[in-house]
Amino acid sequence: MIKETSIDFLDALQQIAKDKGISVDTLLDALANALLAAYKRMPDAEDFATVTVDPDTGEIRVYGQELDDDDNVIREWDVTPKDFGRIAAQTAKQVMTQRIREAERDLKYEEYAGREGDIVTGIIQQTDSRYTLLDLGKVEALLPQAEHVPYEKYDHGSRLKAYIVEVRKTSKGPQIVVSRTHPGLIKRLFELEVPEISSGVVEIKAAAREPGHRTKIAVWSNDPNVDPVGACVGARGARVRMVTNELRGEKVDIVPFSDDPREFVMRALQPAKVKEVHLDDSTGTATVVVHDFQLSLAIGKEGQNARLAARLTGWRIDIKSETQMAEEAAYAEQEWAEGEWVETESGEMVWQPAEGGEAVSAEQWSAGTGDEAGESADGEAVTETDEADTDKAHTDEAHTDEAHTDEAETDEADPVGGAGTGSDPGEAGQAGAEG
Repeated sequence: MIKETSIDFLDALQQIAKDKGISVDTLLDALANALLAAYKRMPDAEDFATVTVDPDTGEIRVYGQELDDDDNVIREWDVTPKDFGRIAAQTAKQVMTQRIREAERDLKYEEYAGREGDIVTGIIQQTDSRYTLLDLGKVEALLPQAEHVPYEKYDHGSRLKAYIVEVRKTSKGPQIVVSRTHPGLIKRLFELEVPEISSGVVEIKAAAREPGHRTKIAVWSNDPNVDPVGACVGARGARVRMVTNELRGEKVDIVPFSDDPREFVMRALQPAKVKEVHLDDSTGTATVVVHDFQLSLAIGKEGQNARLAARLTGWRIDIKSETQMAEEAAYAEQEWAEGEWVETESGEMVWQPAEGGEAVSAEQWSAGTGDEAGESADGEAVTETDEADTDKAHTDEAHTDEAHTDEAETDEADPVGGAGTGSDPGEAGQAGAEG
């Protein structure tokens, strides 16, 4: 039995438990396990034994045990060595120190476990190309390079607010991973600055962020007498200015939330004024029509305003001006060949009519076009030949008419010439007398 300095031992144990924030029972269990390990290294130690520490007197005893086939204890007896106090003092210190450290690590982990989504404030301790370390007091938080805001500098010793992304349990204690780019950081910052959000009167329904550049949030009020946008902006913009300063100049757009998708899309594209919105539920596309002079404002610098609005609403937004819509409508009214060129399995390109039917190869297509051209040329040649024949016929008729005219004139000039031409005059006179 060990009685020496048991009271002092218990006082020291309670003081350690108080300083480290660990329960006395946890330390007593760790001490009993350490003493049992020390006893097992002694010669003639029992195969099965247990160590008890009285929490009131600090008395330490070792009991040998006899177990049955089912590992149930059927008999115990006291086997406490005479010099066990000296052995315990030599071997228990290191084990106790290790167990205390493990208990501290467990307490730190339990303190931050389940706090994913909370915001913490730390002091920057170290910054390099891989990560930044933040001192949170009892533990350190890790800010990876992927969670850094572009162009944001982290000076040693400065205070920084970050969003807890993950809490890991490691052999060296809890590892807390934080972020400066997470959209949840915006929500937590507004909760700190806007009492209406922390009380639940105003809700942040959605948030979209491009870290270091711009953020859009959609807010909703559960009280009709409270303006959600005005509550977040504050008097003369004081509340939103505090959030912007913490984000080191990042711009924040606050728009009212709406259950109507069309209205929500129109509001999400502010400060641009939208004329109309057409929704396609099958593709999840919202076609937005704006005035021509509002097109660049709706799209934003490098498409930033359109991207943030799409993330905020969950719709794929297609922005068009009035002129573009009119051109598309005129284009749609034009008639086009119904079909398309497709590639067959053999790699040949064929024309497939839209209404169905047999496909036409490229050679057939070209040949059909040539035949049409040949038929057209033949038709023109036949027409020209017919016209030439007609002109020739007209010319022959004219010549025939001229010949008839000449004959008539001859008859009038010599009416007797019909009896014989080129005869002797005397013969002609004789013939007449005979008649």
